[in-house]
Amino acid sequence: MQFKILIADDDNVTRRLVENVLSKNSYEVISCKDGIEAFEKLKEQDGPKLAILDWVMPGMQGIDICRNLRKLTLKINPYLIILTASRNEKKDVLETFRTGANDFIEKPFDANELLARVKIGQEIIELHLALAERIKALEEANQHIKTLQGILPICMHCHNIRSDDESWERIEEYITRNSDAQFSHGLCPACRKKHYSHLMPEK
Repeated sequence: MQFKILIADDDNVTRRLVENVLSKNSYEVISCKDGIEAFEKLKEQDGPKLAILDWVMPGMQGIDICRNLRKLTLKINPYLIILTASRNEKKDVLETFRTGANDFIEKPFDANELLARVKIGQEIIELHLALAERIKALEEANQHIKTLQGILPICMHCHNIRSDDESWERIEEYITRNSDAQFSHGLCPACRKKHYSHLMPEK
């Protein structure tokens, strides 16, 4: 599956140059001409996870997209790169990062630099996605363990447990299979008196 990247720039020449560089390197490009369209696509849960945003755009500026996206609760926060020609002073760069952008590239951009920065963003997003999948797997495993807190069908005579597939097994086997618990066998006073009274010392 191709990695999706959103490019938002109202300048047709810049937008097409970026599209061309990304497409030639096997990325799936989603192109937007204004900030509002870009914001709507980026805030979708299955939307692009990396975006290259022009600072100055109609509707919503690139830094405003960053600021508004960071206020949302998304499964994965998009990696946001600001692209600009007119704001490259130190105070502008600092303002970019304060709004929630992850990177900053000046126009006219160098294709190799753009690809290098995109690659870094892609690797970070893929790490976040892998971590999210791991957390989901752990939550599912934890939920499975919690089934031991519910009602367990148990035989009133032999105390075997009926499992999900309708088979019966020893309670020790069931709990061991569904949790991290381990058993050590002992002998309670009542059973010792009932079954081994002949071995008990006389008082």
